[in-house]
Amino acid sequence: MKRIGIVGHLGKGLNLLNGQTIKTKIVTAELKRVFGNDDVLEIDTHGGLKLFFRLPYLLFLVLLKCKNVVIMPAQNGLLVIPPLLYVMNDFFKRKIHYVVVGGWMPNLISKRPFLTHCLKQFEQIYVETSVVKETLEGRHFSNVSIMQNCKALQIVSCRELDDKRDNVLRLCLFSRVMEQKGVGHAVAAVAKMNERFGKEACCLDIYGQIENSETEWFKKLQESFPSNVSYKGVVSFDKSVGVLKGYSALLFPTLFFTEGVPGTIIDAYAAGLPVISSRWASFSDVIDEGKTGLGYEFGSFEQLCLLLESLLSSPEKLNGMRFACVEKARHFLPENAMKMFVDRMR
Repeated sequence: MKRIGIVGHLGKGLNLLNGQTIKTKIVTAELKRVFGNDDVLEIDTHGGLKLFFRLPYLLFLVLLKCKNVVIMPAQNGLLVIPPLLYVMNDFFKRKIHYVVVGGWMPNLISKRPFLTHCLKQFEQIYVETSVVKETLEGRHFSNVSIMQNCKALQIVSCRELDDKRDNVLRLCLFSRVMEQKGVGHAVAAVAKMNERFGKEACCLDIYGQIENSETEWFKKLQESFPSNVSYKGVVSFDKSVGVLKGYSALLFPTLFFTEGVPGTIIDAYAAGLPVISSRWASFSDVIDEGKTGLGYEFGSFEQLCLLLESLLSSPEKLNGMRFACVEKARHFLPENAMKMFVDRMR
């Protein structure tokens, strides 16, 4: 019998760069590193309707063959996988662990009492932030732990952290390219700063996979790009730190209030890069205000512009944060972030 079966969106053979897939791959890789390939069974939930009809058989298989079952469902999968496992596990009595990606789960289950009941019977639920943990505990969950998002990145050394004394504030946006990630706000804010200062005071490079449903929206946005804003395409996982370390700061103007621990911020910290961010619900779980980044009122374009204006007047604020970012990055290495979770699999 295998020690662990992991059920999640691995997207094998595909270059999928969404947070759900990336975290599932990271968790799987760390479990394999610790316990070995032969002790971990993978069930890939990519496949849509084709998978739906095979899912009961796959879940039966993982319960039959594994002592621990780790599930990492996306939103649609959460409605189906936990209830099926709950019913089937009445016979197998396996330990079921749910690793949550992001902060959306409490909202999705709030009006689904049977799903809530199923989740309360699992061995443990691992959430990314204290906000989600407190929300679930307020609904009488007693099986919730915090396991922050993590990445196996090569963190820059302190001697690589030179002060950015350019006359231009070099900003980057490094995430899925979509309207709700605040891409439009970022472009407009940079354009406004340059207009206000009457010169190229800051520039913006955008990296990331364009959301399939928003290609037309982004194409129109690109047509309005000023000369100091560019789309740079997709960067592979192992190249992120090398690309980011040349910038002044990461811009994270998200319009998703229920973000968890965004992987892009982990990338930035590993590169010694401070973060300029909208204050989403779990902002303080990830960013130490004034130490590893600066926040502004959630969704406020005006506040974003005021913050950028203050940084253009005092660029040394960002330089002073770079060492703290590198130190913070160590908390998000898999061997540190996942230690408690891995120990429970032994």
